[in-house]
Amino acid sequence: MYQWFLCKILCRFKLPLSRFSPQCSRWSYRSRCTRKDMARDGLDFSEAKRHAAFRLCKVSGYMTELLEIRADDPKLHVLFIPGNPGIVAFYKDFVEALYAFLGGHASVTAIGHVSHTKKNWERGKLFSLEEQIVHKVDFINQELENLEVPILLVGHSIGSYMANDVFRRSSEKVTYCIGLYPFLAVNPQSRSQVLSVALSCIAASLGSLPSSAYRLILTNSVGSSWSAAAVEAACSHLVQYQVVRNILFLTRTEFRKLAEIPDWKFMREKQEKIAFLFGVDDHWGPLQMHEEISKQVPGISLSIERAHPHAFSCTEDGSSCVAKHVARLIENQVLHSGQ
Repeated sequence: MYQWFLCKILCRFKLPLSRFSPQCSRWSYRSRCTRKDMARDGLDFSEAKRHAAFRLCKVSGYMTELLEIRADDPKLHVLFIPGNPGIVAFYKDFVEALYAFLGGHASVTAIGHVSHTKKNWERGKLFSLEEQIVHKVDFINQELENLEVPILLVGHSIGSYMANDVFRRSSEKVTYCIGLYPFLAVNPQSRSQVLSVALSCIAASLGSLPSSAYRLILTNSVGSSWSAAAVEAACSHLVQYQVVRNILFLTRTEFRKLAEIPDWKFMREKQEKIAFLFGVDDHWGPLQMHEEISKQVPGISLSIERAHPHAFSCTEDGSSCVAKHVARLIENQVLHSGQ
C-alpha cells in the first residue's frame, strides 16, 4: 500500500483536473532522441557533454540550491525553474542534456525552491507560491544582473507558471520563456484539491519513515524505471520534514492562486517570446489548457510531446527528449532569429 501511495506522491499528486477529450492542434512529436537524430537536427551532443555542479547560494538571505553548467564562451544563459517538489537534483540529467544539445554555447542554471533543500537552512519557515516567484526574480537581479548575454527562462509544471510570472516582472532582462508540461490553472470544481490534501497527509507520514525504509520502498516501486539521479534526489530530500511541509504548503497556495484566470493579456503581448510543451494524459498540464491557450493566444508556440509523462526528468530518456525539444526551440526562436 505504501508503494502505491509513494508513486502517487512522487508524481506530484497526478490527478485529473477535469474531464476533457479535445482534438489536438499544432505540432506534436514522438522521439527517441538518438545520436543520429541529433546530428540530423544540427544538435551536437557528444562534443559538449559536461557534468552539472551543485552549489549553494544565498538569495535575499535564503540559502538556495543550484545545479549549473557554465559555458566557456556563452551566447545565452538558461535559467530553469523546477516544478513542485522544487528539488533541482531531479533535473540533473535534463540540465546536462540541455547543455550538450546547445553545443556548449549556453550556460544552464537550475534554481531550487527556498526550503526545498537537503538541509533545514530556514528553520521550518514555509514559503508560498508568491514568495517562491519573488525568490526567482531576486536571483536574476542578484546573480544575473551583469550578464551581457540573453536570459531565457524554462519552467516545468508549476515552474512554468513561475517562469511566466518572472518573465512578466523582469521582461526587460528576459528574452524568451518556455513552459514544459505547464501547470497554469485549476478547475475549482474538480475533486483534485481535496484528493491532493488527502495524499499530502500520506506524504507527511512517508517523510517520517527511516531513510533506509524509504529507500527500500522507493527502489521496489519506481527504482527500476527511474534514473539513478532521480532516485538519489528522492532519498536525499523527500525524507526531510521541512521539505515535505513546504511541498504541501506550496501546493495549497498553488491551488488558491491558479483558480484565477490566466494573464492572457500578457501572453498576447509576448506571444512571440513564449512557448509551451504539453504532454498526453497529463493531468497537471491537460490538453484542455493547450486548446484554451490556442484560442486565447493564437500566435503562441504550442507543442505536444507523446512519449513521456509529466515527471519526464525522472528518466534519462525523458530528460534527453525534452531537452532536445527545448534546445531546438532555442536554436530556432532565439539564436537563429537574433532575439
